Amino acid sequence: MLRLLATALPLLLAACASVQSGMAREEVLAAWGQPTRSLALPDGQRLQYSQQPSGQQVFMVDLDAGGKVRQVRQVMTRSDFARIATDGSWTRADVEREFGPAPDNERVSSWNGPILTYRWREGMIDLYYWVYLDPAGVVRRAHEGVDWRNMRHTIN
Repeated sequence: MLRLLATALPLLLAACASVQSGMAREEVLAAWGQPTRSLALPDGQRLQYSQQPSGQQVFMVDLDAGGKVRQVRQVMTRSDFARIATDGSWTRADVEREFGPAPDNERVSSWNGPILTYRWREGMIDLYYWVYLDPAGVVRRAHEGVDWRNMRHTIN
């Protein structure tokens, strides 16, 4: 499994270079295949390519109304997560539009609602990003935390 992931990541990153602004939707599909998810935007369409749950990247390909690539970006970053508002203005739909469906929907006894969990990497550190929704699906809390599973521990 690790060998497969180690092989797939460089291939996906190489494919990133092949998808550029101005390309037609059909060219994106030829380069990257079918997206994980596709959704309408007010002025076009978004193709989501997710490596979740095992991978730590999610790429968004935004197309304009004519089906041409407007932008391509990897959104599992601290600056992108910082856009999530906890003031009641963001919902589950907003989070999934910007980051894709969460691979994990958890529940804990101390929170009355689902918790969306994303895996990501900052530098050499594996991280989680948790988004807490209330029972109505409104974002009320969000924060990052370290994914200790892959950390190497030194015993002194």
